[in-house]
Amino acid sequence: MNTKEKKAIVLAGSRGIGAAISNSLRDIPNLKVDALSQKDLDTSNLEDCIKFCQSCEDGVDVLVLNTGGPPAKPFSDITMNDWNKYHNQLFLGFALILQKLKINNGGFIFLISSYNIKEPDSKLILSNTYRIAFSSLLKSLSPQYAEKEISCINIAPGPMDTDRFNELNDDPISVGKSFPMKRVGRPQEIGDFVSSIVSKDISYLTGVTINFDGGISKGVL
Repeated sequence: MNTKEKKAIVLAGSRGIGAAISNSLRDIPNLKVDALSQKDLDTSNLEDCIKFCQSCEDGVDVLVLNTGGPPAKPFSDITMNDWNKYHNQLFLGFALILQKLKINNGGFIFLISSYNIKEPDSKLILSNTYRIAFSSLLKSLSPQYAEKEISCINIAPGPMDTDRFNELNDDPISVGKSFPMKRVGRPQEIGDFVSSIVSKDISYLTGVTINFDGGISKGVL
C-alpha cells in the first residue's frame, strides 16, 4: 500500500479470527484499523448496517466481512425467527453493506466464511445455507469490483482455536489430533495471511475461495 493513510474495517473484529486479522493489519504502516465488535455492529440489524455505511463518508480501503456463526441445531428445530435472523446476519446485512459502503479503488474485500461451504456439516444447517449463498454473491460481484482493481477474497477457515470451536466440541484437543496436521488452526495464521495480501498489494488474486483448513477438505476444486 502507498504512503497515503488508508482505512480498514473488520467486522466482528474484537475476538477470534476477527481480532487476529485486526491485530495483523495494525502492523501495516499508514493503515488505520477499526475493529468493530458484534455489539458495535450486529449485521442481523439491517437499519444499523445502513447507518454504519452512511457514517463512512470517505469509504474504506480494506473491508473484512466477518461474523459469528449460528448455533448448531437439527433442521427440525430451526424456527422462523432463526431463519430470519441468520438470513440477515450472514447474508442480507453483508449484501446491504456492499451496496451502500464505498470501497475505494485498489482496495480489498475479504469474506470470512467457513470450509463447510465445501464440506457441509449436518449440524450447522443455518451456517451452511447462508455462508454459501453470500459466497456465491461475492463471486458474482468480483468481476465488477475488478474493474476498479478491488480484490474479493473468500477465506473459508476450517476448525480454528477459537471460543466457538471449543463450544462445539467437548474435547477440542482430541478432535484436533484427528485432522491431517494433528491440530486446529491458529487465528493468527489467518490474520497474517490477510495482512500479507494487503501489505504486499497482491491484487491479481480475486474471485477466489481459499480453504484455510489444514488439508481437511477433500475436494479437488
